[in-house]
Amino acid sequence: MLERCRNAQERWGGVHELIDRWLRERQDLVTELVGLGKGVEPGAQGAEALRGLCQIMLDYVSAWHFGVYEQLLIEAREFNDQRGLEVASQIQPRIEAITAQVVAFNDRCPAGRCASDPALAGELQQLGRLFCERFELEDCLIEVLHNAHRQKAQAVAGHQ
Repeated sequence: MLERCRNAQERWGGVHELIDRWLRERQDLVTELVGLGKGVEPGAQGAEALRGLCQIMLDYVSAWHFGVYEQLLIEAREFNDQRGLEVASQIQPRIEAITAQVVAFNDRCPAGRCASDPALAGELQQLGRLFCERFELEDCLIEVLHNAHRQKAQAVAGHQ
């Protein structure tokens, strides 16, 4: 999972400062999730680690919905990228469904108080699987939009 984050950052890191920050948040999220996947310490330390994970997860999904995704749609509209808009309309509902599950986990585990819950390890594994799926969907959408826009921008520049 961490390697995928590095690859995405290499492919799209320079596209836009917003996406750069968001990809760094993704890497922080993966680091925290992988760390907690190895086990949550009991007591205050485990609760603090879970609280940190929940905050990073919410920041990450919010940055997509209220920043990156909006920016991608604006760019697609500016370039009249109907294919990109179609891909976005197909992908976004699944991303939203995953967001709902992330928010539900956060709500179930307020302030890290589920650190001693026996079901936590399985829930963290499930979150890891969901984020892997989400990263692939997000990367697909970025790739479709970025490549289409880059090609159109190069074509416009070549005609000037």
